[in-house]
Amino acid sequence: MSSGPETTNNPPATPAPATTNSAVAAAATAITNIASLVTNDPSLGDGSPLGLIQDAAVVIDGDRIVWVGETSKAPATDNRVDAGGRAVIPGFVDSHSHLVFAGDRTAEFNARMSGQPYAAGGIRTTVAATRAATDEALDANVTRYLREALHQGTTTFETKSGYGLTVEDEARALRIAARHTDEVTYLGAHIVSPDYADDPAGYVDLVTGPMLDACAPHARWIDVFCEKGAFDGDQARAILTAGKARGLHPRIHANQLSHGPGVQLAVELDAASADHCTHLTQQDVDALASGSTVATLLPGAEFSTRAEWPDARRLLDAGVTVALSTDCNPGSSFTSSMPFCIALAVRDMRMTPDEALWSATAGGAAALRRTDIGRLTPGSRADLTLLDAPSHVHLAYRPGVPLVQAVWRRGERVV
Repeated sequence: MSSGPETTNNPPATPAPATTNSAVAAAATAITNIASLVTNDPSLGDGSPLGLIQDAAVVIDGDRIVWVGETSKAPATDNRVDAGGRAVIPGFVDSHSHLVFAGDRTAEFNARMSGQPYAAGGIRTTVAATRAATDEALDANVTRYLREALHQGTTTFETKSGYGLTVEDEARALRIAARHTDEVTYLGAHIVSPDYADDPAGYVDLVTGPMLDACAPHARWIDVFCEKGAFDGDQARAILTAGKARGLHPRIHANQLSHGPGVQLAVELDAASADHCTHLTQQDVDALASGSTVATLLPGAEFSTRAEWPDARRLLDAGVTVALSTDCNPGSSFTSSMPFCIALAVRDMRMTPDEALWSATAGGAAALRRTDIGRLTPGSRADLTLLDAPSHVHLAYRPGVPLVQAVWRRGERVV
């Protein structure tokens, strides 16, 4: 079994139609006696965005969900799992992480907690350590953090390069990431490489030229850190446009540390997501509401940097699609726990427990432009998590408690 979730780059446009009881194979597996099943399909159950079904069952055949409904109506199968009155939710979709790295930034975190402000320059510390690490060490790190995430219910994840900043090191980071997931992002434009400190234009040429040539075959996405101390709007546009020309779809680190052009650039270029979205003008919110770009919020970063919290309530009330993700990285958000991020979003970003769960599952799927994950309906991928609790609300109600009891990914029980 691979340490990370497998994904497909060409998901179906819509899930397959519902399967009748008579069409369910006897060899399928039924999970029954579910106190509360989150389907993320408002046409099911209580009609809410979560599509909650009480006293529910779900049937898995191969790597797909083939039936959902009330336990009393579940089709006969050879294999049955009794959920014991616990809740079942879709596997978490972590759509923003930075897992290919080496080194440790404990000293930086300690200094920050003692009053030193966060700045993008701390990335350079990880760049030096990552360049010096072997492929085996980097792969072992990815494996370790994905195992952590899996045991906390994450079944799909995206991860980026960005700690190499040379042609060779960025390409090897993507090769390593691609061993674990298809949701791989080229982030050569994380910061200007220290090697080009006096020639940022030259580094943009490298990122959009030889580095892009070496990295494009290994990635699905292209990303840029559009921020003071990293790349301005014109540089970000040039980088993302070059990536699009090579078949990579844009995502963008936008408006994390200050107001800037990132969010509106994301909407202009039809980026799948604008990530962070901490400092927004009304024009930024209106742009997100009018486009298809998902606002991905990363509360672990605000927790770890003592920064201002994004206003999720403002985005949701405007009709913006919101995702939650860990931003797992060694500098500004060293957590692999989606349940932790849900608790932060509810407590400090004004999300309801229902909204936070939806954003950590279906919202993450939207940020990856996927329809086969983040939901539990007939035809969707059989990625689901059994909680040791009667309701998903316990994820925020009992923060820090290890509530994940079992995880299925692609129909196979992996935890």
